[in-house]
Amino acid sequence: MFTKAFRVKSSTAIKGSDRRKLRADVTAAFPTLGTDQISKLIPGKEELNVVKLYAHKGDAVTVYTSGGNPILFELEKNLYPTVYTLWSYPDLLPAFVTWPLVLEKLVGGADLMLPGVVVPPTGLPQVQQGDLCAIALVGNRAPIAMGVAAMSTAQMLASGLKGKGISVLHTYQDHLWRSGDKSSPPATAPLDPTDSCEEKVDLGLHGNLRSLTLEGEEENGQVPPPKASEDTSSSALSQDSLDGKPLQEQMDELLEQCFLHALKSRVKKADLPLLTSTLLGSHMFSCCPEGQQLDIKKSSYKKLSKFLQHMQQEQIVQVKELSKGVESIVAVDWRHPRITSFVIPEPSLTSQTVQGGSREQSYLPPDIKFLYCVPANMTQLFLESGHKKGSTLEGSEVRRIITDYAKRNNLVDADNRNLVKLDPILCDCILENHEQHLVVKLPWDSLLSRCLKNLQPAYQVTFPGQEPILKKGKLCPIDITLAQKAYNKKVTVVRNLETYGLDPCSVAAILQQRCQASTIVSPAPGAKDSLQVQVQGNQIHHLGQLLLEEYRLPGKYIQGLEKAPKPGKK
Repeated sequence: MFTKAFRVKSSTAIKGSDRRKLRADVTAAFPTLGTDQISKLIPGKEELNVVKLYAHKGDAVTVYTSGGNPILFELEKNLYPTVYTLWSYPDLLPAFVTWPLVLEKLVGGADLMLPGVVVPPTGLPQVQQGDLCAIALVGNRAPIAMGVAAMSTAQMLASGLKGKGISVLHTYQDHLWRSGDKSSPPATAPLDPTDSCEEKVDLGLHGNLRSLTLEGEEENGQVPPPKASEDTSSSALSQDSLDGKPLQEQMDELLEQCFLHALKSRVKKADLPLLTSTLLGSHMFSCCPEGQQLDIKKSSYKKLSKFLQHMQQEQIVQVKELSKGVESIVAVDWRHPRITSFVIPEPSLTSQTVQGGSREQSYLPPDIKFLYCVPANMTQLFLESGHKKGSTLEGSEVRRIITDYAKRNNLVDADNRNLVKLDPILCDCILENHEQHLVVKLPWDSLLSRCLKNLQPAYQVTFPGQEPILKKGKLCPIDITLAQKAYNKKVTVVRNLETYGLDPCSVAAILQQRCQASTIVSPAPGAKDSLQVQVQGNQIHHLGQLLLEEYRLPGKYIQGLEKAPKPGKK
């Protein structure tokens, strides 16, 4: 609404009666504000101005300013807070979270589309269509925009997080913001510290971040008026579940079950000392019953180390820090009654499917075939065989075509059949400039290797039960790297998963569960329509297990596995 300059009609100091009416209107529109907060927002004696203006589309808007900053604006008798007000009261409206790069699009007049919404650990805020909503960026609770919900939360989830989420009315850096002191959003910590940009984004529930598609501002029709927002607080972790037990208690029981199952059936004496992270990622998660997900953060222990301290107090295991900051299981009492009395659950018939995130079907790796594409400067060489510029060929086809060409044009040396004479077409296709007129013959193997080298790379990917997908250019392997963040923290970054039919959101959800570490899915820098997964800590060992052992991807398609932590090191 304020993406372009507006025209001011008048600006006057507010009257006493209008000030009181404004307070009453604010109280009615935002019932979560207390009396003291309303008095601070609309002070009794300080200067408060009423600015009447026309937006660039002709909408008549009334703006209320205090201390030089716009604090509220009124459109069709509905009150809306500005970002300046939201920075003082960040919880005034239910907030949806998106990525920092989306801000530029919002400022340019785009609405917030649901594929660009980040789903936090507590789930999406509960809103109805027409409710006022704030938009914040990952890692900072201070809103950078506000608007109106285009659909209810239930409708958003039912749509698979597709379509328009919020019709944006006002943003940081727009012309309404510029009419104030032009201050930047304050650094306001998220309600859950694990929601920060370097921390956890729960993609296991919905896993629908596919792109950051945004839609331009509506050119016709009016934005629906706001409704009083429903309570946006999420259900507490300890609320009763369907079977009557608190969810936290259920997670404690599942945690102990997976722990005892792992010790009884998977961990051997020869495995000791065993890294506690390996116990969790390689043994306990695989013991989790089908249809359930082990999440220590939803248990009363919150951390694996606290749970193992409790198990150590029961004298089931002995835990020691063999190297700085890295704990290991050094002893297990396999005669302990808790272990001997534990009954291993019967496996389900369908438990062979890979568990994790939203994955419900087993992943099957694609068949990949390397091809060669005919460039413009080699068209003449392949023309006789019926191929033109851009044609794709397998290596064996290229060898056959070159061999037939040489024989058909009598280029095989009569004295030494291992040599091929070079005609003008072959010279133009395979010789360097300095070799012209100097090299007149080449051995077969050199001729063929030069031809293959000068052709353009391509590849074909075929997923089970699907049509082949042809791609030009080099095949990019799944790239795993380690990055150093603030305070010497390491993060594992994995890219190019989509090429191999892997959903970054599902992979992130699996890693979040297995590593018990924060995950973030974000656009891959320098890559169009590609996402990268970032996991806190060095998790290359877990990635290797997932990609090689469970997904059965050949190692030649993965680079960076050699950076996995050595035993006893972080």
